[in-house]
Order: sequence, then C-alpha cells, then structure tokens
Amino acid sequence: MIRKLIVAAILGILVSAPGAIAQEGRGRWQEIGIQGTGFLTKDSNGNGINQHATDTGGFLVSYRYHFNRWLAADASYGYARNTQQNFISSGPLSVQANVHQATGALVITSPRRVFKLNPYALAGAGALLFDPTGNVGGFAAGAQSQAKAAFVYGGGADYDFSRHFTLRAEYRGFAYERPDFQLNALHSGATTHTAQPSAGLVFRF
Repeated sequence: MIRKLIVAAILGILVSAPGAIAQEGRGRWQEIGIQGTGFLTKDSNGNGINQHATDTGGFLVSYRYHFNRWLAADASYGYARNTQQNFISSGPLSVQANVHQATGALVITSPRRVFKLNPYALAGAGALLFDPTGNVGGFAAGAQSQAKAAFVYGGGADYDFSRHFTLRAEYRGFAYERPDFQLNALHSGATTHTAQPSAGLVFRF
C-alpha cells in the first residue's frame, strides 16, 4: 500500500503535466541527475513530546522531462539516515531510521540565462518512508516502518559546461507530519519541515 501511494503521487503529476501545456517550437529533452544532499529537520513538539532529528547527508537521483523551455516534470528518489530523538515524560526515546523519499514535481524554468545560470523553481508532492534500522542505541521496541505524505517545494540553478553535462545547485523543502513509527507514545501530531540543500551533476539528452 505504501509503495502504491508513493507511485501514484509521482505518476499523477507526471501524467497530468502534458495535458496542461501546448508544445512550443523548441523540442523536448530529458535529464538524469545525481546529487549529494544535506538533510536538516526542524525541531517540533506536540502532545507533551519534544522532538529532534539529527542532521545528516544523503543522495538524490532525479529524472526530469522538459516539455518546452519553461515547463518540466521531475521524478526523484532520495535517501538519508537520521535518528529521531523523542523526549517524553518517561525519558528520551530514539529511533534511528533510513529515510527514503519519492516525489513528483512540476518545474518552471527561466527561458533565459541569468549570469550564465539557468534558474528554476519546483513544487509537488510525494512521500517520506521512515524505516527503522534496529541498530543498538537507536532502537525502540515495536517501532515499524511508516510513510508520511509530504509537500515539496524548492528551486535551484544549472550551469552548463558542455552540451550534455550540467552542474546543479538546488534547495528542496519538505513539509510533513512527524513520524511516530506506529507507537502511541511517540505520536505528537506535529508538522515539521526538512531542508535539503544539494549539489551534483546532470546528464542531458
């Protein structure tokens, strides 16, 4: 069920995009990118629970299809690992988890370069899947994998250094409900935000 929800969120954006635009006279092209990322989550609290997630890094792999000079659709998968630290009345309880992200987004690209850069903005939706590692020091009895729907937004800029290769610097933000790993003791109901700065290489074809 979790995988179906993630795939549906991405395909919904990718499939609906072509019908919303008319083909412009400059052809279409595709991109595959890989970026190193930061994964920085804001503290939150709710139901008497104070929550903190450790800052970490990861990677992002993306596929982008350009319908014309200004509109594209993006499908991305990312990975990071952090520890969700929960401070509850009975004491601290931490859960280390692998965080898988799957998102689909529409991308608006400037048709003209700005200081040799191609800026863009994006917005979309997807899911973050928190999968406990079970490692010592970050294990809570009964903790289970949990997916959280997420709104994603951001922007970035590409610098072309050849016809097929581009350097990309990007920022993505995620808004979602804090995971509780299906444990009542960790349910805060709080909404949190994760900042994901990144940089990497893009292949265009």
